[in-house]
Amino acid sequence: MADVRALATIFAATKVLVVDDEHYMRKVVRTLLISIGVRTIYEAANGAAGLELIRSVGPDVVIVDWEMPGIDGAEFVRMVRSPDIFPFPNVPIIMLTGHGERSRVIESVQVGVNEFLLKPVSSKALQDRMVAVLTNPRPFVRSGDYYGPAPRKLLSGIHGDADRAMTNLVLVN
Repeated sequence: MADVRALATIFAATKVLVVDDEHYMRKVVRTLLISIGVRTIYEAANGAAGLELIRSVGPDVVIVDWEMPGIDGAEFVRMVRSPDIFPFPNVPIIMLTGHGERSRVIESVQVGVNEFLLKPVSSKALQDRMVAVLTNPRPFVRSGDYYGPAPRKLLSGIHGDADRAMTNLVLVN
């Protein structure tokens, strides 16, 4: 892991987009990001506005809520992870949600989320996920309909059912 000064420099230069329909939650996440040293934070109150902000500001990290009217978090990630359509399909995405059910975590992985955080979130947990996506990014892969970060199991060399299902992976970066 990078030292404290290096992390401070990285966070200070990082542009983060927070996509959440709840104003209060966007403010909480903004406060947590500021507390870890992030200085450039954009906010979107819905998925459509979030997609437009990705196109216009090119954030380094996106933090998105799952439950939103219109385009929910999972659909938002699917839209971003469309390399033939969307201009920034490789932007790291952290799913921040109050829903920690196993099915939600699995769906998050299946749509291409880099990291998963459960509300209420601590600054330490948020910092850890930010460090993971900024200092140790996973390569992006394409397998059938999937486009997103390479599964951790595949990267660590553990061969399970999920790895066998991803036998046709193509590294794209």
